[in-house]
Amino acid sequence: MDRRGFLGALGASLGAWAQLANPRASHAQGINFFRIGTGGAGGTYYPIGGIIATAISNPPGSRPCEKGGSCGVPGLVATAITSDGSVANCNGIVSGLLEAGISQADVAHWAYTGTGLFEGKPKLDKLRVIANLFPEHIHIYTRADSKVTKIEDLKGKRVNFGPPASGTLIGARLLFAEYGLEEGKTVTAEYLQPQPAADRVRDGQLDASFIIVGYPAAAIGELAATVGVRLLPIQPEMQERLLAKVPFWSKAVIPAGTYKGQDQDVPTLAVGAQLLTSADQPEGLIYEVTKALWNQNTRNLLDAGHAKGKAIRPETALAGVSLPLHPGAERYYREVGLLK
Repeated sequence: MDRRGFLGALGASLGAWAQLANPRASHAQGINFFRIGTGGAGGTYYPIGGIIATAISNPPGSRPCEKGGSCGVPGLVATAITSDGSVANCNGIVSGLLEAGISQADVAHWAYTGTGLFEGKPKLDKLRVIANLFPEHIHIYTRADSKVTKIEDLKGKRVNFGPPASGTLIGARLLFAEYGLEEGKTVTAEYLQPQPAADRVRDGQLDASFIIVGYPAAAIGELAATVGVRLLPIQPEMQERLLAKVPFWSKAVIPAGTYKGQDQDVPTLAVGAQLLTSADQPEGLIYEVTKALWNQNTRNLLDAGHAKGKAIRPETALAGVSLPLHPGAERYYREVGLLK
């Protein structure tokens, strides 16, 4: 584990211990705990969430930013929490179990408006946006030595659709339905986190797995480095059909060389990942969180901490945002000229 990972883990452990041991004392000392819902350990949400948590944290007693210490929010201890992903994070934010969370843009929109796949459910209309983060790409993968070479070949196969309450599961159902692949009928579906799914593909217990994740995904990279991996393309005609149904998706490619043995670009679709919070969170706190997210110290952590961190840029912080901004985030973006 590198120094940043160690500090993040240490901060999470100390923060959780202090809160459990004596939450009143922690509050008296001016510590605010800030839980960020992410995803499974084999995806991208969790490592990115860990970097953000480290960047925005500044526990009492920390060295000042100008002296090489934390440049986060004074008194804030943020932690990245593993979860089932977008749907679970949206629910956790609105219920108060999380202060923030990462979600696919399409899932956030459906949850906020009570439309699409959330039709008939209570609107999660307290969701607010802090920032758009990075694009996530649909990966449909199998072993390199598999006889499955295209998505249509998955008929009658065992396929991971993603964990319950995740944006991945919603996306898998939308995409596979367009190919005539229905869980429990024309395919045998599993509902696993990224790492267990990749392990089962490697061991031959699954024929393929679906995941929406920022590349490179750790679980897929590990599979590529051991038995080899094949990414199944979404061809242009099918891209058009899917975009007509899911306008939040966009055409994209997973570039050649992203994974070991991948010697060609793979056409696919992408969706934005956004950092969300609740309208109930104080304006001053979210202003400071947003400010810390975009300072130079965080830039350095994002660039060095994960390949997808480089895609998290202030100039795209408002791209694809359909939900209201949190007033604290909106104030920051107006101050720096990103909002007029």
